[in-house]
Amino acid sequence: MPAVRSTASRKAEAEIAVRPINGFIGAEIEGIDLRQPLSPAQFKIVHDALVQYEVIVMRDQDITVDQQMAFGALFGELSIHPFSPNLADKPEVIILDYSKDNPPALTDIWHADETFREAPPLGTILRAKVVPEVGGDTLFSSMSAAYRGLSERMKQHIHGMEALHDFKPWRPLFSHNDRAKLRKLEDEFPNPWHPVVRVHPVSGRRILYVNQQFCVRIKDLKTDESDTLLAFLYRQATIPEYQLRVKWKPNTLVMWDNRSVLHYAAHDYYPARRTMERVTVKGDRPVGVSGAYAPDAVEANGMVKPLIAEGTRPGPKRAFDRY
Repeated sequence: MPAVRSTASRKAEAEIAVRPINGFIGAEIEGIDLRQPLSPAQFKIVHDALVQYEVIVMRDQDITVDQQMAFGALFGELSIHPFSPNLADKPEVIILDYSKDNPPALTDIWHADETFREAPPLGTILRAKVVPEVGGDTLFSSMSAAYRGLSERMKQHIHGMEALHDFKPWRPLFSHNDRAKLRKLEDEFPNPWHPVVRVHPVSGRRILYVNQQFCVRIKDLKTDESDTLLAFLYRQATIPEYQLRVKWKPNTLVMWDNRSVLHYAAHDYYPARRTMERVTVKGDRPVGVSGAYAPDAVEANGMVKPLIAEGTRPGPKRAFDRY
């Protein structure tokens, strides 16, 4: 009997296909049925794909909330969001149900989830239940690719820097009468200083670890210096080559590595309805690059286009370049 199970397990593993979507980010995984428990070997394939491609897409996952939670729990303990609408009996599950009566908000900005925590989430798992006929895509951007795309001089400049993070999007929810509740949350989630360049704890890749939703300022810089540098670093997420755009269908499940990816939910479907179920996996405290600066030597997806110096355009020169 054990031999039969082993044969079946090997067959299930052989049926799993990991197909890269873009040069720098994203892979679609076929041959996975999350209604069934994953074997350790199957989970390793999924886990390794997440680390390598940073976003994994699995279609046709008609699963229950409990099965989605069980899948998330394979990666670690699930977390409870202090502000988002959770299920009463399963607080680890967030229901994002937007429509004409509840317009989408706060997610149409490039961000990583919950970086206001001392230990932000490892990853997020989102499953589509109701999708609009048009629009409602989610965009993802690889911040490991964004880091590699910086010049060596800029990498040296931001080496060792730290940025302050805060739950600023939710502060307007608290009126003057809610000050005691706000102070309690501030005590529970004190503003952490995270490295501007984070090292991925598994792959070792360097990651540009700032996001517009939660970052406040860079330590030891004047306000205008910090704002200018952060604005430049934020823009790296908008480079199309580093991006993946997911078009949702019912029962599409996407997991992203929150340590290395920013995402942006397009609000182009109002007043149609869009309903998603989300679980989030706890992570660890971000760690920066140690020691003096040295160029990054860790392999990653894609090839960043080399810098072409002014006046050194390859190939035939245009007439006005000759003088």
